[in-house]
Amino acid sequence: MSARIAVLLLGAVASPLAAQGVVPAVRPAMVSVAVLAHPVAQGAILSAGDFTYEDRALGQARGALQPVDANGKEASRGLAPGSVVRITDVVTPRLVRRGEPVLIAYRSRGLLITTSGRALASAGSGEPVRVVAASTARTLDGVAAASGLVLVGP
Repeated sequence: MSARIAVLLLGAVASPLAAQGVVPAVRPAMVSVAVLAHPVAQGAILSAGDFTYEDRALGQARGALQPVDANGKEASRGLAPGSVVRITDVVTPRLVRRGEPVLIAYRSRGLLITTSGRALASAGSGEPVRVVAASTARTLDGVAAASGLVLVGP
């Protein structure tokens, strides 16, 4: 009972409708935020042209990436038009994809040994990745260096 009285007393000061038990709705603060202009498929590379600006509630805009920050990033999942893009929605472009064939290279003091293999995970430039050498079935740890190329060793 005391909570209702507090609301009515507070409302009486703020609005004449409060005396009837009607409390006016408060509209949330709006900000202009970058959203996707069209659907983006998983694995697609984003560019600044994929975005448009819309007014959204402050809570919905929290954590939104600016188009310049998302430019050149890869969508980690399918994204709907009008959605706010956050850091968890994008990754660095994948040079190596899980399950796909890769060239494994070992380089040391002028010696270069290469073999074919298969990636056990996806990775972007400079990111660690595990691969299986096709000839030995041995699992190796390496770094994604280029599209389909993994460097192992020192």
